[in-house]
Amino acid sequence: MKQRILIFTGGRLGDWATKLVQPQDYLIGADSGALFLVRNGFTPDIAIGDFDSVTEDELAEIRIHSKELIDCDPIDKDFTDTEMAFRRALEQQPAEISLIGALGTRFDHSLANVHLLSLALEQGISATIIDEHNQIRLAQGPLTLPLNKGNYAHVSLLPLSQRVTGIYLTGFQYPLSDATLRIGQSLGISNVILGDNGTIQFAEGVLLVIQSKD
Repeated sequence: MKQRILIFTGGRLGDWATKLVQPQDYLIGADSGALFLVRNGFTPDIAIGDFDSVTEDELAEIRIHSKELIDCDPIDKDFTDTEMAFRRALEQQPAEISLIGALGTRFDHSLANVHLLSLALEQGISATIIDEHNQIRLAQGPLTLPLNKGNYAHVSLLPLSQRVTGIYLTGFQYPLSDATLRIGQSLGISNVILGDNGTIQFAEGVLLVIQSKD
């Protein structure tokens, strides 16, 4: 069975993040995300980045407690640390990838990390960004979301392509029938699943699906 890869990055992390790790998971730490893993008793399978967010002593700690460390020059690189980690994960063709700590105070990095999901979509690999308040994924075809009582109860749909057409929603408080979402519209914000699950179908485009909790 193909395994799940969890990528821990340098965004918002906390105790909630450690609870996501299962024994069979393959762990990648990007920059200070690797330090988070090590400090919480985990052994990263790969620690990767320019490590400009950690001290020399912290980098030595990461090196000792990681199975593999990939250190790159902070200036002479084309990708962010998170993208390097994500591309390394894609090379392994896992069953799924979860990005943990990919949202933070830097909106440019957060948005770039959302865009990374398109790389997995192109390869048919399930990928999700998870933090304490959000689960974010991309869809290019039908998607069924189970009811998650009390957690991530709000479901928002935003077009990542210029438009998404032929949208049908069933099992939601606010259904849609043959609707179109265009960039700049907020029609798809804050829906709620009513039954055991909600089904999203659409004809064309790339849809950003965000499950949130307050």
